[in-house]
This record gives sequence, structure tokens and C-alpha cells, in this order.
Amino acid sequence: MKFWSESEFGKDWKPPVCTGWGEAGFAALVTTVGRFRYALGAEGLLGHIGAITALTGVRYWSTTHQKWQTLIEDAHAVTGAQGQRRNDFRPDEMQEGKSLYFEQVDNLSGKAVYRMQIVQVSADRLVFEVENVTTMRYFFVTLFHPGETQSIYFLDRESENVWRYYSILRTGKNASRLTAGHAASSINRAVAFYRALAGIPTNQEPPAAR
Repeated sequence: MKFWSESEFGKDWKPPVCTGWGEAGFAALVTTVGRFRYALGAEGLLGHIGAITALTGVRYWSTTHQKWQTLIEDAHAVTGAQGQRRNDFRPDEMQEGKSLYFEQVDNLSGKAVYRMQIVQVSADRLVFEVENVTTMRYFFVTLFHPGETQSIYFLDRESENVWRYYSILRTGKNASRLTAGHAASSINRAVAFYRALAGIPTNQEPPAAR
């Protein structure tokens, strides 16, 4: 994992074409690379990704409090951007080009609705991206406007039961200054999602960054 600074790329950094992101620049940028074993194939992985409720209780190492804390207090699928709560997404719903929505309660930025776009689906490759579609606030302070938190995930089969993982997490350059510059915290949050997907306990020692 790596936290990238503006000084390394400049204010006008342009996202790679593979992300499909159009806005230049960032407030925070984290890349995570990993490899994990998974025996149920691409369809099983789709079901795992679509199990939004399983994100509830994901933990991370809080560098502020120097202890493991709950990162996602609640998570569930919804029927649309302003939709009703529904069951987790089934693999057959997660078709290439499909947009799916879920609601998530973060321990700092509170409740928000996110859109998950299924970019590519095949037996050997899964690509999906996530961005917020509602404003995210800390108490009454706006942290992120819609579309200011973005992440994209590339999962490629390396062998029969081994998958390679690559993700980019980005916050927009107009994000609140309260969210900028927290490299260790950003890394730990990104790694928490990797661990959740890879089947690793999210509070397993050691944390990625202290």
C-alpha cells in the first residue's frame, strides 16, 4: 500500500484512463496491491462483493486513538440512490455495466449512499468502482460532496485459486481540509477493505500503519 502526496504528482494529476475518472487532482490518494486465495471462482467473488451487509463491523487501526475500532457501523443494499433497504446483491444482478446502490455508516463521516458500478466481469477478471452519491458530513461539517470519494478495484485471476488485487482510493481536491494529510489513517482504511474481501480478520495484528 502507498499514500501518494500532491508533491509527487502535482495539482493537475490526471487519473489513469482505466479508472474512467474525469476530475484532475486529489486530496488523498491510496493504492493497495495484494494477492489472496479464493476457491469459489469469479461468481463466488461477485457474491462476496455483493454481500454488503458483511461490511458491517469491519474494523481498522485508529491512529488517533491507537486502538482497533469499528470502521463500518452499518451497511446494506438499497434499491436506488433514494431507494429502500433490500437484500444483498446476487451474482446474477452484478452484470457488466450495471449500477447498484448501497448505504453505509462510517464511524467518522456518518451515513451516505454509494453507487457501485460493475465495470468488467469475466471468469478471470472483475473490475468495479464505488463513489458516494450523497454528501458526507462530520456532525454539521461537510467533508465530501457527491462524487468526491472514489475507489476502483481490479481483481485478476493469477491461478486456479489465487487472485491479484489492485485498488485506487481517491478523495477530490475540494474535499474538506479536515480529511487531508492523514496518511496512516487512509492506509489503514484502505487495507481494512482489502482484508474484508480477502477473508482476513480486519483487526488482525499488525495494523498496516501505526
